[in-house]
Amino acid sequence: MSTTTLDQTQPSGRVSRPPVDPAEAVARTRPRPTPRETASQTLSMAWRALKKMRRNPEQFFDVTIQPLLFTAMFAYIFGGAISGSVSKYLPLLIPGIVAQTVLTSCMATGVQLREDLDKGVFDRFKSLPIARIAPLAGPMLADAVRYLIASTLTFATGIALGYRPGGGVLGVGGAILLAIFAGWSLAWIFAWFGTIARSAQGVQGISMLVLFPLTFLSNAFVPVNTLPDWLETFVNVNPVSHLVSAARALANQGAVTSEVGWTLLACVAVIVVFAPLSVMTYKRKM
Repeated sequence: MSTTTLDQTQPSGRVSRPPVDPAEAVARTRPRPTPRETASQTLSMAWRALKKMRRNPEQFFDVTIQPLLFTAMFAYIFGGAISGSVSKYLPLLIPGIVAQTVLTSCMATGVQLREDLDKGVFDRFKSLPIARIAPLAGPMLADAVRYLIASTLTFATGIALGYRPGGGVLGVGGAILLAIFAGWSLAWIFAWFGTIARSAQGVQGISMLVLFPLTFLSNAFVPVNTLPDWLETFVNVNPVSHLVSAARALANQGAVTSEVGWTLLACVAVIVVFAPLSVMTYKRKM
């Protein structure tokens, strides 16, 4: 039995082209959004993320239960051993817990981003007349609400345990704002992890490897002068230590020290490096 083989080669002068994504083709024909439109679309995406959080209360567990649990646990376990009593340990502990809670909350940014990418949520945004950066920046802006809740609850728990911040309302407010900005800037690192990792579990694993050394190898829970010399050197240059020291000075004394400047400088450096990386890899996924 003879078989006939069809010639599937292209006619002469014709070049085969790869298939074109219809949504991508439509997006290219649209005019580039103006900065005002981009800001408005980012706020819309932030509002969408807030509504999603309201419908999924479990997303707030890490910023509601964790501050209460860690503050009480660390205060009563380490208070007597480190400072002699719980009341003397709280001025050292509370700003450290604030920094730790806000920074660990950043991890959810990358995990949620990876889950949305895997579910194809961002594929739907391709056909919408919005700036490509809006679906990424909006949820990160909404996460600032989670950082605010975590910081406020930590200070409230400390006050319930006997902590009396000498900086008053302004000092505590300044410490909270600084922690929120630090958390938002660090979230760009985890957003980048979310765009390069293969799964949400991978993002969580990488994030834990970064967060635990930064938070526990800092001055968040113990005085620096109690550490070995080699570890003290690392702790003194750890950006988390600068954040904790700045928050302590603001909350306990109401003083704006040079640590605030170092913290802001580190935050800006993180944004300058990881925001473009996150946007670049995110656009590739889009």
